[in-house]
Amino acid sequence: MSDSESKRAPLAYENGTFLNSPDGRVLRILSEYSEPLARFRREQIQDTVVFFGSARFESRRVSEKNLAALDGGKAVGGALGRKQALAAVDMAKYYEDARRLAFLLSQWSIQIPARRRRFVVTTGGGPGIMEAANLGAKEAGAKTIGLNIHLPFEQNPNPHITPALNFEFHYFFMRKFWFAYLAKGLVIFPGGFGTLDELFEILTLAQTQKLAKKILVAIYGKKYWNQVLNFQAMVDAGTIAQDDLELFKFVDSPEEGFEFLRDGLTKYHLGSEPRRNATAMPEIAKTNP
Repeated sequence: MSDSESKRAPLAYENGTFLNSPDGRVLRILSEYSEPLARFRREQIQDTVVFFGSARFESRRVSEKNLAALDGGKAVGGALGRKQALAAVDMAKYYEDARRLAFLLSQWSIQIPARRRRFVVTTGGGPGIMEAANLGAKEAGAKTIGLNIHLPFEQNPNPHITPALNFEFHYFFMRKFWFAYLAKGLVIFPGGFGTLDELFEILTLAQTQKLAKKILVAIYGKKYWNQVLNFQAMVDAGTIAQDDLELFKFVDSPEEGFEFLRDGLTKYHLGSEPRRNATAMPEIAKTNP
């Protein structure tokens, strides 16, 4: 028998050429479902609260440092550069607020007596608001999830994601699936096209009753969002119903956002009335996880 006759063909699931071909696409898609599912089970993640917002915001310390460098002649910028640097200092408040809100939520959630981890802070895994929320959860001593996306211009995962819960996706729709599937709450900070896409996708699913659960939607920063969106104009034009405005709530501070999430998560997903003390444990009825 010749060498060519005795050589075994590769197993299909070990054939890299096939797996990376158009014919292997369905297996790649299934992998982005099955592999995260296995990790979520292993890490005992029951559900999440997802934070969305701009990847461009920086912490107050970093933004003030950049402005000082510009004013001190240590960075090139000019009038436009200084205007952008000043705006970055102003928008840094949202970074700090996302960090604080994620801390408060995580500090509360890790005290919930449950077999699996509840309401785990989840982000898109990148910089800006995503980094801030992952950092706040980490500072509270909680696990925190990052669902990153592989892009031509790399968005590297921020360093605050729990390593075992750091994911990288190729397909946007599979990444969106994992944002929505486990979410019991959604927090929308100021952002751009991507943030709007994620907000309206969840609102559409809730409006059309395609979600088999109550999802709490907090839109953070009423002043910003009122400049960007006019929901009342949509009601007045008849494109949405007045009741659709009840699908979300505007909040303007980490404490207000936390109370809204804590009360709603307790009411709809823990089975008892919440206590008003933000640091107190809720009364939790026995539920099936």
